[in-house]
Amino acid sequence: MTAEFEQGGFETVAAVAEAITETLRQDGTIYLCGNGGSAADAQHIAGELVGRFRRERKALAAVALSTDTSVLTCIANDYAYEKVFARQVEALVRKGDILWAFSTSGTSANVIAAVEAAKEKDARVIAFTGRSKSKLEQMADICFCADADSTARSQEIHQLAYHIICDLVERSFANS
Repeated sequence: MTAEFEQGGFETVAAVAEAITETLRQDGTIYLCGNGGSAADAQHIAGELVGRFRRERKALAAVALSTDTSVLTCIANDYAYEKVFARQVEALVRKGDILWAFSTSGTSANVIAAVEAAKEKDARVIAFTGRSKSKLEQMADICFCADADSTARSQEIHQLAYHIICDLVERSFANS
C-alpha cells in the first residue's frame, strides 16, 4: 500500500491541505460528496474538520452533502439521482469554497454533475479517485488518484491521505 500511496503523491496531499487551509482562512466552506463508501469518507472528513482530528482548535466549516436524507430523496425523486449533489452545490456553494469530490471509478454521474455545478460557481474542486485519466481527474483543480488493483485498496489509500490532510490542516489552526 505504501507504493500505491507514494504514486498518489505526497506533494498532492500537501497541495490539498494547503488549498483547504487557505479556503478556511478566507471563511470559505469545504463541501464533500461521494457514493457508498465514498459518502462515508465525506462524512468522516466533515466530522474531523467540524469536530477535531487530534488537536483542540476552532471548528472548521465542512459539510458532507450525503447526510440530509430529506434533501437527497427529494432531489432524486423530483429530478434524478444524478442531481442529488449538483442541486445542493447550486444552493450552497459560493465562489472561493471547495468541493471535495470522491469517486473511485472517477465516473460517477452524480459526482461529475456536482463538479460541473461547482465550476459554474467558481469553486475549487479537489478530487479523490481510484482510476487515473478519469473524467473526474480531468475536471479537478487538484486530484489525488489512488490507482490501485481494487476499489477497497483505493479507499484505504484515500483514508491514509485524508487523515494526513486533516492533520496538516488542523496543525495550521491549532491554538489560533
